[in-house]
Amino acid sequence: MIVGLNGKIVHKEPSFVHMDVQGVVYEVFISLHTFSALPKDEVSLYITHIIREDAQLLFGFLEMSEKKLFARLIKINGVGPKVAMAICSTYTPTQFATVINNKDVNGVKKVPGIGPKSAGRILVELNGFDAEILTAGDTTQASTAFSEASEALEALGFKKDKISKALSACEGSDTASLVKGALKLLQTI
Repeated sequence: MIVGLNGKIVHKEPSFVHMDVQGVVYEVFISLHTFSALPKDEVSLYITHIIREDAQLLFGFLEMSEKKLFARLIKINGVGPKVAMAICSTYTPTQFATVINNKDVNGVKKVPGIGPKSAGRILVELNGFDAEILTAGDTTQASTAFSEASEALEALGFKKDKISKALSACEGSDTASLVKGALKLLQTI
């Protein structure tokens, strides 16, 4: 079982990279978030190795929290690697934790390939998993800011689904900038 790769990127596209690891080139499927954060040459990826009857697939992540989210998603009935990768491409782990925490069905339906039934099933299956995502890896500070911003906006009387939408579109790492950005967006929603 392959759990990590260190190597040189020889070819990259938004959905996959070809990595040369000591003369062997692997095709590794990646999310859009991983693609945008990839360094130029040398890279170290956390890998989820899926073995099927007809294929062996490698899915790579720069952050352990994204790998944990992916691994948890593919355990849900009806969610395969393609849909799980679409979720990882649409949301960062902390943004998706906010969607789960707010039970935002519309937020889950925004992901390509997910309908209302699947969105509901994902929210039910991941109930409580948001806390695990929020405490994973080095994203704890950002996730705390997301949680605090969500609570602040809820105290101001906004609905959870609208808060989730606004926060997932905001850029920022501290509570104040998230609240300020979300308030601007909430005025237009």
